[in-house]
This record gives sequence, C-alpha cells and structure tokens, in this order.
Amino acid sequence: MTICLVTDRRRRSPVEQAAEAADAGVDLIQIREPDMEAAALASLVARIVGITHGSRTRVVVNERLDVALTCGADGVHLRGDSMPPFRVRPIVPSGFLIGRSVHERSETTIAARDVNYFIAGTVFPTASKPGKTDLLGQSGLAAIASATPVPVLAIGGITMETVGAVASTGAAGIAAIGLFADRDRPIKQVVRALQERFNIGGVSSSST
Repeated sequence: MTICLVTDRRRRSPVEQAAEAADAGVDLIQIREPDMEAAALASLVARIVGITHGSRTRVVVNERLDVALTCGADGVHLRGDSMPPFRVRPIVPSGFLIGRSVHERSETTIAARDVNYFIAGTVFPTASKPGKTDLLGQSGLAAIASATPVPVLAIGGITMETVGAVASTGAAGIAAIGLFADRDRPIKQVVRALQERFNIGGVSSSST
C-alpha cells in the first residue's frame, strides 16, 4: 500500500506533519499550498526536504516544478490541466518523481509513459468539496486502476471506513488531507490502521 499525505497548512502545520510522517513511514508527502508565494513555498519545501532526509518518505511539490527542483524535492505533482508530463520528464533528473491527477480512465493513457503514479478522484463525498456530484465511486476508481500499470492512489472522502473499498478496486493506495490533520491522533497510528484495513479489503476482494 502506498500512502500519500497531502498538506493543508490551514488545518495542520506541514512541518509538524512531516516529522511524524517520516517517522511513521509515509511514502509520499505532497506539499499542496496553492496560495503561497514562491519564496514562502520554497522555504517550506526546503524545511520538509530536510526533515525527511534519510527516511523512506519522499517529497513532491504540487504544480511548482521550479520550486521542487530548486529545493531538492523528490518530485512534482501535476494537476490534470497542467503541463503535460512528457514535457517535464526530459528536463528533470533521473529518479525524479512525476505524479498527475486524473479524473477519468482515458487520461491515464496519455500520461502513463512519463509518470510514476496517478492520483484519482474525487472518489467519495468529502467535506473539502461539498456538493460535488461527479464522484468516481468504486466503479470509476476500479476502471482507472485497471486501465494502467502505473500505481493509482485514491483521493477524496478517504476515511478508515472507505479505505477497504479502495483496496477492493485494485488501486495501489490512498492520498488524503483530513486523515492526517488531527493533532490528537499520531500519524504512526493512522498509518498502521490504514495498512491493516487496506490489506483486509484487498484480501476480501481477491477471495470473492
């Protein structure tokens, strides 16, 4: 299972999260602070890269390829309407991660050759996008996951109650904001519970 923590400094300090995430073995931290000025974002990214150095946790920056490269981040995450991954791949170092958001199956075909992972959503109803009706649901997520050999992470409405359903679709893991925003619940505890429920969901699916 791949676990991606998506930051939102309005809900919890990304620096605080990064220290816990690295200790908990979170696979990816996606720094997603779209309203931050470049200098402030670069400062934040540099701090988080420093915190996670030497751990298994890799840091990607949402959209800002320039900041990711300047600060030594491990990769960039591109929106669905952003620059195409095939234009990014030739100008980044070997091993640099490129992720992309997708919302339907057809989008995976275009980008699969040049990305390391997809984040697919919105899967389930979520408080961060109230009223959104064009949800992927399990069937939409399963269609995307089956269309590509690239790992697909689910986002949107990911909770301890829905992670088993994600596993049953063939997705490789999850990306989430809210799951990691509660200061009273250690990220290590969250990661352990996610892994247990994801594994159970995957086993249940394979046995049916």
